[in-house]
Amino acid sequence: MKLVVALLLLLLQVSGSADGRCFCQVTGDLEDCACDVETIDGFNNDKLFPKLQTLLESDYFRFYKVNLNKPCPFWTVSSHCGLRDCAVKPCSPVTLTSCVTFDLQACAIMLTVVLSSKETREALLNWSKHDDESERFCVVDDEQSPDSQYVDLLLNPERFTGYRGPEAWQIWNSIYEENCFKPYTVRRPLIPNSFHSSSGSEGKWSLTSSRQCVEKRAFYRLISGLHSSINIHLSARYLLDDSWFQKKWGHNVSEFRQRFDSELTAGEGPKRLRNLYFLYLIELRALAKALPFFQQPSFRLYTGRPEEDQKHKELLLHILQLARSFPLHFDETSLFAGDEKEAAKLKEDVRLAFLNISRIMDCVGCFKCRLWGKLQTQGLGTSLKILFSERQIEALPASSDQRPSFQLSRQEIVSLLNAFGRISTSIRELKNFRALLAEDQ
Repeated sequence: MKLVVALLLLLLQVSGSADGRCFCQVTGDLEDCACDVETIDGFNNDKLFPKLQTLLESDYFRFYKVNLNKPCPFWTVSSHCGLRDCAVKPCSPVTLTSCVTFDLQACAIMLTVVLSSKETREALLNWSKHDDESERFCVVDDEQSPDSQYVDLLLNPERFTGYRGPEAWQIWNSIYEENCFKPYTVRRPLIPNSFHSSSGSEGKWSLTSSRQCVEKRAFYRLISGLHSSINIHLSARYLLDDSWFQKKWGHNVSEFRQRFDSELTAGEGPKRLRNLYFLYLIELRALAKALPFFQQPSFRLYTGRPEEDQKHKELLLHILQLARSFPLHFDETSLFAGDEKEAAKLKEDVRLAFLNISRIMDCVGCFKCRLWGKLQTQGLGTSLKILFSERQIEALPASSDQRPSFQLSRQEIVSLLNAFGRISTSIRELKNFRALLAEDQ
């Protein structure tokens, strides 16, 4: 088997094709992990992805409450994206008038849920209760703020909006240069329009290896993996035709190459894709570790429809049990080991860095990009919270009369599953791009 893989790699390298340049290094074992790319591809694409998509289409997971009007805490945002595809269609449960312009049926569902009974209203208030404040890895919006509103994620899919240029560059530059522990010295272009990509790629990087502990290396790879996932979504749902007659979204192979082709990214493209797989393993591990929390009899996916709620809880538990069955999980015990004081300091550094990154999401000028950025950073932050709360999860009380020390709010649950859904979709889209690149040859 190893001989076959070696021969395939050799053929790809000799051909010099874009397919080979993007994918020749995206195979085999992953650094700092006991897993390989091929195992993840098979597990995700064949077993987990279809079930997860079904769950995310349910009412509990499709509605996300978010404040898109919070000011940027770090710099003055000169303007917001004026393109119509940057706009978000909100679904406010407070009034019907804000809903009729885009999807009356979807908003009627939420109005029924929110206003139908005192029990439902109290349940919504309970969603905002959250004890474990000190372990948060991201800023959580105030759900009671008048600026917070429900958004139907199915009506606002993550895709290319046309948001590009200096503003988009400033976001990622701030994340990498000011908040990220980099395993390399990365010299990014000082002038945003020096990018060779038209839609927010990083330009050509000059890299110098440096030694770094596994925790900081892992943190950098998580952010890089998240960035890669977002770029795959934008390339897979690209606006190919915007005429008076139609809007056509689809795969843009050229855009994908600009972001991941080895020659067009100074050799960084394959590394970015490998970091995507690393991120997948981290979030998959968090789902597996969270299973006891969701297995509690008192936990409900409450939407006001008991039969559907129970069916979707069973599907959720099936997905989490499937995640737990994955044979080559990331070993989180390798993180923050050693000297107790040093480990605690390092953990706090990582938490504060990620907290800062979540604040940067309020600086994104494109509201749809801001929506998905906030959701995915909160989802990753929730994954980290789960991984660092193993003792509290193991100590969950058997009786519902006792208040658990570990809790997840509804917002955290929705972001956790949807964020992983984005990563799962990215892995699935790589299969599509492999096929498209092969057709081009």
